[in-house]
Amino acid sequence: MGKKIQSVNILVEAEDFDDIGGWTIDSQFQAIMGSPYLLAHGLGRPVADATTTIEVEIGGQYKLFVRAKDWVPGHAPGRFKLFINDVPVDHQFAANGKDWSWEAAGHVNLPTGKVKLTLHDLTGFDGRCDAIYFSADDISPPVTVDENARQWRNELRGLPPSPKDAGSFDVVVVGGGISGCAAALSAARLGLSVALIHDRPVLGGNASKEIGLMPRGTQGSVLKEIGKRTPDGDLMALQILQGESNATIFLEQRVFCAEMENNSIISVDAVATRGGLEIRISGKVFIDASGVAQLAILSGAQTMFGREAQSEYGENYAPKDADHMHHGNTLFFRTSMADKPVPFPEVPWATEISKDYANLSGQLVKPGVENGRGPVAGDNPPTPEFRFGSKNDTFPATHFWEYGQWLDPYTSGEMVRDYLMRALYGTFSNVKALEPKAHANLRFEWMAHVAAQGEFCRYKGDYVLSEVDITEHRTFDDAVIANDGAFCVHCAWEDGEGKYDFRLKDWIWDNRDEQPYTIPFRCLYSANVNNLMAAGKHISVTHVAGSATKHMGNGAQHGVAAAAAAKLCIDLETTPRGLYENHLCELKEKISELTACDHDMSQNPPQPKFDPAVN
Repeated sequence: MGKKIQSVNILVEAEDFDDIGGWTIDSQFQAIMGSPYLLAHGLGRPVADATTTIEVEIGGQYKLFVRAKDWVPGHAPGRFKLFINDVPVDHQFAANGKDWSWEAAGHVNLPTGKVKLTLHDLTGFDGRCDAIYFSADDISPPVTVDENARQWRNELRGLPPSPKDAGSFDVVVVGGGISGCAAALSAARLGLSVALIHDRPVLGGNASKEIGLMPRGTQGSVLKEIGKRTPDGDLMALQILQGESNATIFLEQRVFCAEMENNSIISVDAVATRGGLEIRISGKVFIDASGVAQLAILSGAQTMFGREAQSEYGENYAPKDADHMHHGNTLFFRTSMADKPVPFPEVPWATEISKDYANLSGQLVKPGVENGRGPVAGDNPPTPEFRFGSKNDTFPATHFWEYGQWLDPYTSGEMVRDYLMRALYGTFSNVKALEPKAHANLRFEWMAHVAAQGEFCRYKGDYVLSEVDITEHRTFDDAVIANDGAFCVHCAWEDGEGKYDFRLKDWIWDNRDEQPYTIPFRCLYSANVNNLMAAGKHISVTHVAGSATKHMGNGAQHGVAAAAAAKLCIDLETTPRGLYENHLCELKEKISELTACDHDMSQNPPQPKFDPAVN
């Protein structure tokens, strides 16, 4: 169906095309670059055309602008063409050497009535198109990404000037990863009305079928329920939550604003990936399970970032001096052998990053099964570049493909993802080139375009859990849940130090005494925002302690505890801190009700063991 254009100037958002063909909607980076966009993620094979039809009220001459990105300047691997009524525009887009920009492509004549637009990928190497703009007055679109640009887009799209009211809920959970799903499900089953807001099309976060990690850590009953997978690798979480009458799920909605009153959040605004409609969701209690401390950033909650100095908490695994290093992002992939030779284009723009690296081990076999072996060519080592752990094991670790540890994770996400893609494309090319006969049939079966997110800001709660708290099993009066699993500390190369900087320098996996440890409730709520709690890897912990609490099974337990606390906060008309100070016994009892099927905190709950040969 054609889109009716109400303005003389015409803006067409690529993500709103009627048929996106083989292109993919990429909404991960809209907070920085301003919008979702279409990505031609064809792994070196051009994807099918994306098409749409607009209805032009006033025909005539328009100046054409297309917002695109040349993601490897000097090489332009992501080139594409635009067709208007099946006639190509005389311009190749995404080849101007610039980051996101509006490319002027001269004047075009648009007839009155229906006009067909087609995006035609030329390479299969991740071309990207944000929007198409037909300017009747020859005035260029806004260049900066700010509130004015946002309002400009909304007006041209005919969107309301203010967010639409989407309802009021007892609990609003932001982030639909494992911890967020656990929080939403538990709160709904406690009789609370729950809104779960998630910015992806599928639930699960790093465990989703988009990424595919297996949730380690405490294997509680809620995790076991939501973590089951369908035949296509998706989690059962969405089906289960949709069966709860108290739960409302808002998929593909990115929260971008939090309204505050008396140091409390009263509502959040979110924008839809497709269509751009903005909504406002009000709540009494808010649980941040975004993994990136999204509500902390928007509400002004106190946070911590990077690595603490060894002297600050007495942690053995901490560096001598504090710094801003963090766990980076990881890109998962899978290769296979086809029945016939599979050509692969030359990728000089990729091999300049991967250099001569030709080891494709560390694959995601399928969602939930990691660390698969892959082809190796030339003199490259068949295993990672160093011995791993106390047993000197070597194995094809998925997580060695990591980058961005010294960069700002909030502003560099697209660049980090792209850098990892270049490393993988280059490595794949090296394998095929070094042993052409042996790997003639080798193909990329799958490469995620969504990176597994690493470490961002962490909440500052009324207590900060440390490595020493975990190793010494310190006793807390407000211990409400158990967590389990090893310290998993990723160590990055210093700038310019490693030859292959898309791989980890070192990886500390310390199983400790293999006994669970307890999490104080004070780690699960904000120190300065009254009605804000956290669940997942960004709870109030040090960098080192967070390397253990970050496991997704542990995050599910945080979510359960936060849900129980939300129930009591509403029933008793108090805050999370008020629960700690005056209602700790009631809180523990409520959490015990929710975790009755789980093992006692004093016992070691069964969990997936780290088996390099299998995982």
